[in-house]
Amino acid sequence: MTDPIFANITAVPDDPILSLTGKFLADPRSCKVNLGVGMYLDENGKTPVLNVVREAKEEILRENSPHTYIPQTGLPQYDQRVQELIFGSDSEIVRSKRAVTVQTLGGTGALKLGVDLMHWTCGINLGATSKPTWTNHNDILRLAGYEVTGYRYYNTDTGCLDFQAMCEDLNALPEKTLVILHACCHNPTGYDLSLSQWQEVIDIFRQRHLIAFLDMAYQGFKEGLHEDAQAVRLFAQSDLNFLVASSFSKSFNLYGERVGALTVVAQSQAQALCLATHLKMCARANYSNPPTFGARIVEKVLTNPDKTLEWEKELAAMRNRILKMRKALADEMSAIKAKRDFHFVTRQAGMFSFTGFTPEQVDRLASEFGIYAVRNGRICICGLNDTNVAYVAKSFAAVL
Repeated sequence: MTDPIFANITAVPDDPILSLTGKFLADPRSCKVNLGVGMYLDENGKTPVLNVVREAKEEILRENSPHTYIPQTGLPQYDQRVQELIFGSDSEIVRSKRAVTVQTLGGTGALKLGVDLMHWTCGINLGATSKPTWTNHNDILRLAGYEVTGYRYYNTDTGCLDFQAMCEDLNALPEKTLVILHACCHNPTGYDLSLSQWQEVIDIFRQRHLIAFLDMAYQGFKEGLHEDAQAVRLFAQSDLNFLVASSFSKSFNLYGERVGALTVVAQSQAQALCLATHLKMCARANYSNPPTFGARIVEKVLTNPDKTLEWEKELAAMRNRILKMRKALADEMSAIKAKRDFHFVTRQAGMFSFTGFTPEQVDRLASEFGIYAVRNGRICICGLNDTNVAYVAKSFAAVL
């Protein structure tokens, strides 16, 4: 018998976010509400199929194309439209072709490919994330061989962004630290930097020789596609090298198709072409070639100006529903005279809100009221609708 190599391995905890869905589904109460799911939900609690997605799918089916491999870097038109979307079609970076974009397995795959590139090609070994951050940021860095540290971002005492502390910590990082930044709709807090604060951050990156990796998973969910890309576009004007992870999971509701992109900004087209060879090697070792179907859907929409405009309207409708639910929750909490003013949720952006609830309060929400949230206090505003927001507000008030 061979040595029992797995005998001493112990199970690790389930993902704190993904495991919530199982608990929610097992709850027999009709009043239950899932505020942990990280997907857009409509008024009926369903993830809708956008009209532009439905039409693109029908067109793809009519074409009946063979299911062959696509290039390791993805569909060329898809990659081009990604660059135009994040930088702007008139961007110098786009015109000079000094960036390389690779289609990836969602935004998560873009992050993994980017940290692999920087670690194996550039020798970067230290990564930094905001405190708090999306938990997968730290896991991706750690499992890719990085030492992981953090920079302060959210002040639990004030319940607000702590920009001064953020700058202090960034200034203290060693040179060539790979720093993950949330380009918009910070997950989990919902608090974003102003444009002037972003400019200060860029100055620190230039002075300290830090490497920025901007995670932009929620472009279009704060103010609009152009407005939400302003942090990326400020970096584009800085003449710094940086990376961007982007995703169409949220903006197209294509969660299961894993449609994302990694974009790396270099100093010249020659550098970008060289980086592309390294990215293909990293992709080959991870998954070889990206999937086709979801990317073709996005490509068909973004290469058709009329369809692009229709998509922007559908995206705006999703964004406006989230804003409506933020206000509804704050107003309900005021109407029942809750111990805490919840209008802070209207100053946060994107799908998520950091409520300030303790793990114990979150546990009470689940056990006593059937309301499920992440134990760090993050809720997904998309789980709210006109029929449950009053019940959620009363439940929130009960645990304060």
